[in-house]
Amino acid sequence: MGQVQATTDTEVTLQNIQELYRKFTDECPSGNLHLHEFKKIFGVSSKSSEEEVAFIELVFKSFDTNKDGKLDFMDYVAAVNLVLRGKLIDKLKWSFKIYDNDGNGCLTNHEVRRIIKAGKHGSKDSETVDCICDRIFELTDKNKDSQISLEEFIEGAEKDPWLMEQLRLDLAPKTWFIKNQEKKT
Repeated sequence: MGQVQATTDTEVTLQNIQELYRKFTDECPSGNLHLHEFKKIFGVSSKSSEEEVAFIELVFKSFDTNKDGKLDFMDYVAAVNLVLRGKLIDKLKWSFKIYDNDGNGCLTNHEVRRIIKAGKHGSKDSETVDCICDRIFELTDKNKDSQISLEEFIEGAEKDPWLMEQLRLDLAPKTWFIKNQEKKT
């Protein structure tokens, strides 16, 4: 998700929420958004790489707050709010959560490499991914323990524009949400 604040900050009104609910129930008549529907929103298909599929599954799990394997309307609203209106710090915390595959609160080189390769660059050129990973660690791992803490992650992203660009998760659904909002209104 892009971590830069939008230039226009739109107030979420009761009418917006009602419209979101109507669209959600139209597209998800069961009342739940399942992984296969979520993948479709993000353009992930059987032709997608293994890394892209794994990445989008991580994103889905991050929004599935009650861990029941589906997004209900509240999960959906929280995801839409983060995508469209989330504050920089919240988006960075969410990005960190996606990077932190094992949930231990620290990022390893392997975890960062996996996300850089799958979610951002789709590059099969491991040297490019390796160089990006090495530079990310050089800029963020202040105590040189070969791990990036949440604090190091946020501090580094806020201080360095290149690093912010590498660490942010800029996902296509922001455009999808906006287009669907305009189409069905």
